[in-house]
Amino acid sequence: MSGKQGGLSYRQAGVDIDAGNRLVDLIKPFVRATRRPGADAEIGGFGGVFDLKALGMRDPLLVASNDGVGTKVKLAIDANRHETIGIDLVAMCVNDLVVQGAEPLFFLDYFATGKLVPEHAAKVVEGIAKGCKEAGCALIGGETAEMPGLYAGDDYDLAGFSVGAVERENLLPRTDMKAGDVLLGLPSSGVHSNGYSLVRRIIEKSGVKLDATAPFDSSRTLGEALLTPTRIYVKSVLAALHATSGIKALAHITGGGFVDNIPRVLPENLAAKVDLSKIPVLPVFKWLASVGGVLELEMLRTFNCGVGLIIAVDPAKAGDVERALKDAGENPVKIGEIVAHNGEPVTLFDGKLALS
Repeated sequence: MSGKQGGLSYRQAGVDIDAGNRLVDLIKPFVRATRRPGADAEIGGFGGVFDLKALGMRDPLLVASNDGVGTKVKLAIDANRHETIGIDLVAMCVNDLVVQGAEPLFFLDYFATGKLVPEHAAKVVEGIAKGCKEAGCALIGGETAEMPGLYAGDDYDLAGFSVGAVERENLLPRTDMKAGDVLLGLPSSGVHSNGYSLVRRIIEKSGVKLDATAPFDSSRTLGEALLTPTRIYVKSVLAALHATSGIKALAHITGGGFVDNIPRVLPENLAAKVDLSKIPVLPVFKWLASVGGVLELEMLRTFNCGVGLIIAVDPAKAGDVERALKDAGENPVKIGEIVAHNGEPVTLFDGKLALS
């Protein structure tokens, strides 16, 4: 092969193929640990394969979801803590699957960076693998893109894609929702993965450094506390769905908070009426509201405020659902009910959040 001696190389342009190959070697053990029926969880080919016959379903529907972690990834970079952001990535996708009644089957990730640091990326993928194991899905592939000039230095961004399956007859939300159905909330672990552009502005305003003790949690630094990974609700919700027929709908409280997410699962002429005094507001939200001067409605539209998943339940079977969730390790809280409402579905509020 001919060419001018000493000509430019891809590495000189900022892309290191050897670093990419090293990353693949580093993450292979994490990927193999996510094996499940239907996937051998090996990587290195051009695409991931999943055998649907392994599910043993009669009439399955596939449900797909993709998401990222927003500017929480910038907080992970600034704090130099890359171990848990991958759990967030999985959670944001698989929680969106289980709220439709689907069991997550497999996951793929996209990691884009200005300069690939294999050890940092491996920590991220190790977190992704942990999230996949927690959700019971296989990590069957992904993509790493080194793009100098688009991202600054070794900054990176993440995206995830997941597919689940549900028997057609079990797809949620159900069509029999009605006024009087009970709303249960499942506690969150913290801010989860929404609102971090506002969080970062509040940190800047507070003057508290990420490596300083968190003002709302003396056991951790601010960076550690704010990087608490998003809860993955898959196994507890699937256990409750299998144990009882009382669940009619579920809503994952992500961007848009209570205001925008609950109406997504409601039919016309119904509304969700939430008693704000029942929300178990976490200390981190009290701090954010206080330091940022964030109004209650803005909190409710930006953050989960302490409840990461909301469940609409047949009142006659609410006790069964609560017991099933508790048996699966959850601590459900009754936070409201479904009420009649003329027009498009909305979220209505009673009481006040305990923000002080």
